[in-house]
Amino acid sequence: MHPETIQSVEQLELMLSEPTPQVVETLAKLDGDLLILGVAGKMGPTLARMAKRAYEMAGLKNRKVIGVARFSKPQEQQKLESWGIQTIRCDLLDNTALQNLPQVPNVVFMAGMKFGSTNQEPLTWAMNTFLPGLVCQRFPKSRIAAFSTGNVYGLAPLSHGGSIETDTLNPTGDYAISCQGRERMFQHFSLTQGTPVSILRLNYACELRYGVLVDLAQKVWAKIPVDLAMGNFNVIWQADANAMALASLRCAATPATILNISGPETLSVRRVCEQLGKLLNHPVTFTGSESAEALLNNGQTGHRLFGYPRVSVDQLLRWIAHWVSNDGATLGKPTHFETRDGKF
Repeated sequence: MHPETIQSVEQLELMLSEPTPQVVETLAKLDGDLLILGVAGKMGPTLARMAKRAYEMAGLKNRKVIGVARFSKPQEQQKLESWGIQTIRCDLLDNTALQNLPQVPNVVFMAGMKFGSTNQEPLTWAMNTFLPGLVCQRFPKSRIAAFSTGNVYGLAPLSHGGSIETDTLNPTGDYAISCQGRERMFQHFSLTQGTPVSILRLNYACELRYGVLVDLAQKVWAKIPVDLAMGNFNVIWQADANAMALASLRCAATPATILNISGPETLSVRRVCEQLGKLLNHPVTFTGSESAEALLNNGQTGHRLFGYPRVSVDQLLRWIAHWVSNDGATLGKPTHFETRDGKF
C-alpha cells in the first residue's frame, strides 16, 4: 500500500530506494561488488541506496556499493556514506584517476551531460561519447548497465505508440547525437572486447523534486500558461526506473542489449495539467497546440522482463500536487522536456 502523501525528503528517499524482488534476485546472483559512475546526479544516490538495500535483503551485507563522482556538493557524498555506500571523488575524464578506480565485476554508467550542452558542445561530446570508450577500456570484463536516453529516437508520430528498441535512430542536436555516440562506443567495445552491456533508453524518470510532472505542476501552481507544442510524453516513477536499470545487469550481453525504460502510458500534457488543476484547485491555461510528433518510448519489453511499474501516474500526480502545494523541496532542475530542437 502506498501512503496517501509523502511528508519529507527522508520518507521520499526511502521510497525511491525500495528494491523490487527482481533487483534483489539479480544482485544476489551476480558475483562481486557494484561500481556506480556518475552517482551524484538526480537518480544516482537513490539507485546506489537501492542496490545497498538489495544486497542486505539478499543476506550479502559485505558486498560493496561504490559511488564515483566529482561531488561538487559535499553533502551528497556525506549522505551516500551515511547510507553505507563507499564513495570516491573523481573526475572521470582524468584518465589517471579513472585507471585508479577499483576493479569490480558490475558497473552502472550514469555519467553524462545534457543541460548546458548548448554552447559547451566539446565538453558534451567528451562526456557523452569519449568517456564511455575510456570506461569500456578500463572495465573490459565487467558487466555494464549504461544509461542512455529516448532522445536518440528523435520525434516520432503519436500514431506509432512510442519508439521501440529496433527503430531507426534519428537524434537531433548535439546532446542526442552525442548520446547516440555513447551507445555506439558501448556497442563497439561490447563486440570487440566481449564486454557484456545493457543500454538503457530512459524517458522520463520522475520523483517529487524533479521530473516532467513536477515541471507541469509548478506551472499550474504558479498560474503560468503551459505550452502544448510537445503535447505528449512518457513518465515513470524514479524508483521503478532505477529498479529496471539494476535488474538489467542480468540482461547485459554481447552484442549489447538495448532496453527502453518508460512508463506504460502515452500521456497528454493537456489532460495531465487539467488533472493537476483539479488537485491544486488552480485554473489552467495553455498556449499553442499539440504537434502530431513527440519524443515517446514504448516500454513494453522492459515491463515484460522486470515487471510493471509499481507506482501509477495517478498516484504520482496526487503526491506531486500535495508536495508542490506544501512548498516541498525541489532540485531546481527543469527537465526542458518541451524542447523540440535538441538544444538543451
